[in-house]
Amino acid sequence: MPTSLSRSARRSGLVTALAAAGVLTAAGAASAHVTVHPESYATGATDGVLTFRVPNEEDSAATTKVQVFLPTDHPVLGVLVSPRDGWSAKVTTTKLKTPVKTDDGTITEAVSEVTFTGGKITAGHYEDFDIAFGQLPDDTDQLTFKTLQTYSDGRTARWIEQPQKGADEPENPAPVLKLTAKGAEEGDSTAETTAATSTESSGSTKPAASGSDSTARGLGIAGLVVGVLGLAAAAFALVRGRSARS
Repeated sequence: MPTSLSRSARRSGLVTALAAAGVLTAAGAASAHVTVHPESYATGATDGVLTFRVPNEEDSAATTKVQVFLPTDHPVLGVLVSPRDGWSAKVTTTKLKTPVKTDDGTITEAVSEVTFTGGKITAGHYEDFDIAFGQLPDDTDQLTFKTLQTYSDGRTARWIEQPQKGADEPENPAPVLKLTAKGAEEGDSTAETTAATSTESSGSTKPAASGSDSTARGLGIAGLVVGVLGLAAAAFALVRGRSARS
């Protein structure tokens, strides 16, 4: 009986490990898409940098080309590009349907695409591509940067789907930059500081509420743990029952 129980425990541990590896691999694959950082800027912000993070999710091919498409209905003005070592950048401009009036004059053209080539992103790695801007638009609440990621075997990942409010994240989401009202970020910071101060003065040991992203991640991890433990318990019960009948 001790031998059977020991064998059952080993089998149960193997099932647990395989289940955990499966769910974590799936979670990693689901998050391996192109993103833009920071996630938000104030509307009309000037003299900043957008960083596009491109991970390689293919085990058998390297990323060899990245095309970032900038919106022209709400154009990003004054774009400058400084490519990473080993990469070159080609900048494409487009004539605007609606010219943009600025303090320096009327802008009739804007960058519509930046293509990075010449380098490689191998399996399990990522590359950050920086695009500097002179001014962001002030007539929208977000910018969508559709992106194409080409691999050495000829395949292309199309990160072009725009997330919809209240809907699940699409399978191939495009990087989205949120544009907040001027002063909103300062207001949020002030609110967080006030909440923290109130907590300290009341002597409460309850931690301050975290952001929705942290909460979602916590719930997701808890769900994965519960699922893995459930699978392990079921496997252990099944193996133990078979050992008892034998």
